Amino acid sequence: MAIIERPATESPASAETDDMVTATSSYGYLRRPVETTGWRSWAFTVDHKKIGIMYGVVAMFFFVVGGIEAGLIRLQLAGPEGTILSADKYNQMFTMHATTMVFLFVMPMAAAFANYFIPLQIGARDVAFPRLNALSLWLFVAGGLFLNSSWILGGGADGGWFMYAPNSDTPFSPSNGVDFWALGLQITGIASLVGAINLIVTVLNMRAPGMSLMKMPIFTWMAMITQFLLLFAMPVITVALFLLMFQRSFGATFFSVEEGADPLLWQHLFWIFGHPEVYIIVLPAFGIVSEVLPVFSKKPLFGYPFVVFSGAAIGFVGWGVWAHHMFASGLGPVSVAVFSVATMAIAVPTGVKIINWTLTMWGGKLQFTTAMLFAVGLIVQFTIGGLSGVTHAVAPSDTQQTDTYYIVAHFHYVIFGGGVLGLFSGIYYWWPKVFGKKLNESWGKWNFWLMIIGMNLTFGPMHIIGLQGQPRRMYVWTEARAGEGFFNLGMWNLVATIGTFVLGIGILLFFVNALVIHRSQPVAPLDPWDARSLEWLTTSPPKAHNFDRTPTVHALDEVFYRKYEDVGKGDEHDYVQRASLEDLMLEEERHADAHIHLPAPSYWPMVLAVSLPIMAYGVIYTSWLIALGGAIAIAAMFGWALEPADAEDSDFDPPAPGEQTSKELANV
Repeated sequence: MAIIERPATESPASAETDDMVTATSSYGYLRRPVETTGWRSWAFTVDHKKIGIMYGVVAMFFFVVGGIEAGLIRLQLAGPEGTILSADKYNQMFTMHATTMVFLFVMPMAAAFANYFIPLQIGARDVAFPRLNALSLWLFVAGGLFLNSSWILGGGADGGWFMYAPNSDTPFSPSNGVDFWALGLQITGIASLVGAINLIVTVLNMRAPGMSLMKMPIFTWMAMITQFLLLFAMPVITVALFLLMFQRSFGATFFSVEEGADPLLWQHLFWIFGHPEVYIIVLPAFGIVSEVLPVFSKKPLFGYPFVVFSGAAIGFVGWGVWAHHMFASGLGPVSVAVFSVATMAIAVPTGVKIINWTLTMWGGKLQFTTAMLFAVGLIVQFTIGGLSGVTHAVAPSDTQQTDTYYIVAHFHYVIFGGGVLGLFSGIYYWWPKVFGKKLNESWGKWNFWLMIIGMNLTFGPMHIIGLQGQPRRMYVWTEARAGEGFFNLGMWNLVATIGTFVLGIGILLFFVNALVIHRSQPVAPLDPWDARSLEWLTTSPPKAHNFDRTPTVHALDEVFYRKYEDVGKGDEHDYVQRASLEDLMLEEERHADAHIHLPAPSYWPMVLAVSLPIMAYGVIYTSWLIALGGAIAIAAMFGWALEPADAEDSDFDPPAPGEQTSKELANV
């Protein structure tokens, strides 16, 4: 642990070392102690903020990969008898598209927000286990690259993202694609499990003084519930993946009907994970929206305790609905009835959130920034997905809809309309905090409207073609069975394909905004949105140590109540600003803590992460690679354990009273 010394009476350090430089901020004395420069400062970092940024960048890369796969799928289905993809390539494409979007984009993008903002929102300097945090990042990168390396090593997985047995067994899927899928998801699953344990311990043990659980920001609450879901869901899918791996690679018979096994075992294991997975995807987005709406409504979140407990209820009840994915498998009337009731019940806490969000906006002074538009878009689109989801709680209806495009429409409205729109809201809201600049609002609004229009053009028609009977996972459809008039499958398939490319243009505008327009944008104000929560009580970007002084929390929306005083009488609230965020920052810096502990960088997490795909290649190709990967893993663990716990101490002093501050010096 590096220790930043800040004695109040001694003079500033007179020299800088090659390995440690001091950068001043616009509002304070110390912006960022930089341990290393160049690529090493990222590759070996254990700083939760850099790890969060890298999670986001890699997740966005896979978002593009998954989008290209979706575009090829829709081009294949744009007209009858499509020839863009063969049947085998189509199977690979829709399998890898779903796997990429769920496991390599939405989940790690939510992890990016959690890694970056949970310590900031609870007033901590970093996560509880910084090197484990780095390990989770590099395991995610290693697993994602390993999974996609199957494209150049014989082809992608071709059994659907659900990989139902026995179709996923060797006789029906003889290529190595399924092996890459099973092993790659085990690696990324370890990343999720390690990250979940780390973030749970961080929230429960590292909150700032005075921050009780019911004073935590909603995003931290929803992210913590998500980590508990991951903690209990990932072992289930890991067991299923191990069984599948042993079946395919070592001749086991866990799902072999001819040996007396029941292939429904796979379905139960997969969906016991798979339905909590839906809430693993959407709960972080719900937390983001619950942060954005109060800021741009100029009101506190309506019914904070109800939002908290409804999120917890979603996490709890979500474990009891998995078999509604299996109504067509012959479970029997009692099981079907129980899971139908549970599926209807889970709509209640979700509806509570929608009501709370709506009442937060009701009577507020609404400011429709891009972040606010995406938040409102989530409410509308997720509600549509929720209403179509209720029809799946009715077993006779669900049985007819199963394996049609109606299901595809439903889960895209839930996952894209609920998860992805919420993540984009968070990107636009927190971009000034992370990078110190605001994304261009005009481009952002074009980004929003094209994504909304494209989403509804793409997935709206799938309700119609699904109810008309077009099956999922069919690589061609024929003109003879297209129908006529309003229910013509050809027309709606073409509309869906056009919508996909409108959606793609909208997402492209985001990258243009981030990579091109952002370069010329001026530095954003310290408090661009008049924010409410604790992550804004530091510079933008935040300092390496997050806070000069460990904050003491007195209320929910701590930063808001430091800036504003309630001068109303009785039940009337009338807030008058008594300080700006710049004033608060200077006050924090004047009373900076004398001892600030920072974790030292390490390259061993990366080395340990690299060993796992090497062993995974060994399972597929040769046992020598298993031995090599195992040796690297053992060496990495020993190196990690024997690495010195403390880095060299570095001393930084604030200016003595009466000396010029960095802000004043910058203006000279």
